[in-house]
Amino acid sequence: MPSNLRQLILVTGPARSGKSEWAEHLAKQSGKSVVYVATAKEISDDAEWQTRIIQHQQRRPATWKTQLVPVELATAICNAAPTDCLLIDSLGTWLANLLEQDEVFWEQTLVELLKSLLEATSDVILVSEETGWGVVPAYPIGRTFRDRLGKLTREIGAIATSTYLVTAGFALNLNHLGLPVPKFHPVGEETDSTEP
Repeated sequence: MPSNLRQLILVTGPARSGKSEWAEHLAKQSGKSVVYVATAKEISDDAEWQTRIIQHQQRRPATWKTQLVPVELATAICNAAPTDCLLIDSLGTWLANLLEQDEVFWEQTLVELLKSLLEATSDVILVSEETGWGVVPAYPIGRTFRDRLGKLTREIGAIATSTYLVTAGFALNLNHLGLPVPKFHPVGEETDSTEP
């Protein structure tokens, strides 16, 4: 990843797929000062959760800075310097922290995040979970989480310079292997397409 070009990279995949490790690899290659943006809230009475956090911390070089940003992600992106590479891990955890927002407030939050990514002067690498490959959750909050995360990753993928799918320990560059899915336009809405 060239250090003189601004990069916006999305890394997505299922649990334990290697997506965080791939994002860390890309951050190391950036040649910039890496700022690890942790979106998880520390839960002191959850030993398994604390173990996961420690495992992530032990993989990171001592020279990397860490910011704990469970909510104000757009602000952290806007405040980053051009010499920084932000590694944000993860979007799913961040979204879970905001899951009680109603639809109107959530849409405003989403717009603010996308705006910050478009205007960022630093490199930004975002890690996101894939949650929509299974059955539809039987409870409303699960469906809300899945739908919001799916839309969030799709919106970021549309503006990213590179999007990777990581599964079974392999990273696939979707920009090289895939074709973008056209946006859905309701019947009667104007589009730029000349096709019927």
